[in-house]
Amino acid sequence: MYEVAVEHVFAAGHALRNYRGGCENIHGHNFRVEVVFQGEELDSAGLLVDFVEVQKLIADVVSRLDHVFINEVPPFDVLNPSVENMARYFHEEIARELAKGKRENQVRVAQVTVWETDVARAVYRS
Repeated sequence: MYEVAVEHVFAAGHALRNYRGGCENIHGHNFRVEVVFQGEELDSAGLLVDFVEVQKLIADVVSRLDHVFINEVPPFDVLNPSVENMARYFHEEIARELAKGKRENQVRVAQVTVWETDVARAVYRS
């Protein structure tokens, strides 16, 4: 089994709903997203994924939340914008976009990790 991990960073604000403490107030983070791709076989070039291709794919999804108040962006206008929910959101959106591409090898999104600080993170695995 092969795994490739790619990271992307973005800045945004959010406010946690139904939370008692400072994080219920509007505040911001420099978020870091790591996406782990997994597959059994390499393509004819010897790659699991093309870094340029998947970095663009991740950047396209991340751009929806970059430099915005996340609470105002669907689905987070209803769904609490916790890093746990954000990790699942990135996983589902990136997996959906990855499935649209034509590949000669089967690649899947295995896990997404979202850091909201250098020491606090959440992971969503398929």
